[in-house]
Amino acid sequence: MEEPEYPGARGPERSWDFDSMGFRLRVHEWGDPAAEPILLSHGMWDHSRGFDQLAPLLAERYRLVGIDARGHGESAWADAYTWPHDVADIVRLLEHLGGAHLLGHSKGGGQVTEAAKVAPQHARMVINVDGFGPPEKLEPPPGMPERPEPGTPEGFAAFLDARRRSKTRPDWRPYGSIDELVARRKRMNPRLSAAWLRYFCWHGSRRGEDGVRWKADPMAGMGAGPWKPEWVGPSWAGLKSPMLAIVGSEQDTWGPLPRELLQRRLAHAPEVRLETVADAGHFPHMEQPRAVAALVLDFLEGG
Repeated sequence: MEEPEYPGARGPERSWDFDSMGFRLRVHEWGDPAAEPILLSHGMWDHSRGFDQLAPLLAERYRLVGIDARGHGESAWADAYTWPHDVADIVRLLEHLGGAHLLGHSKGGGQVTEAAKVAPQHARMVINVDGFGPPEKLEPPPGMPERPEPGTPEGFAAFLDARRRSKTRPDWRPYGSIDELVARRKRMNPRLSAAWLRYFCWHGSRRGEDGVRWKADPMAGMGAGPWKPEWVGPSWAGLKSPMLAIVGSEQDTWGPLPRELLQRRLAHAPEVRLETVADAGHFPHMEQPRAVAALVLDFLEGG
């Protein structure tokens, strides 16, 4: 199948592998290598090519550096996936860049915020796009069974059962065509257009003789350990970087949070500016990239 195009989307100008503690991560870049960098971090089950609309809009002034998280995109798969490892990978790349602004979406938004907190000497300004944690009651993704609460005996048992199942099927089942993959993703993200999802899924999948498979490791979304949603906000109290918090105006599969809960969590951050993007759900940078780019540029350049 020929690589699809999408209006306004432009692939990276450079791609390279980055070693983080002996682990291979893929990095994609847009913009002048000598320009001030913005490190990009995507959400769960996504990949850094999801910034192909936003990055070109910022690349006239900045160097955009997108990292594929462990088990996602073109990065290597790990034996297990933990939040601290992802944050450490971001910090290692920050160190390699000599410091940078940080922009992350969803899980990536939470992780760049955490990276800025633990490595303030390398973090400049933070843009968090709807990465403010789940509601107070954890709900399963659409079409998925309810999961036990993390940190409970039932949660650990479910994690270990999934690990055992992964030994018999270590990859995603193949889809018959890219159209089937697009339809599956659209059930999860109904606000995203089929045309954009075709572009996004093409770059997030591998094509083989038996069909089309997601590149992401099925285990990348599985974890175990003590964690509660009410811990999210207080964890930002030590953040020294200014934060631009971006959410969409429309209710979507994974957001935005109820405004009262969002503001309660953001109240822990010492310096934060909250902006809402009209006609966007959980993926403002994909649905309204120009509006997001305008907010980012205004924030970074002192507007």
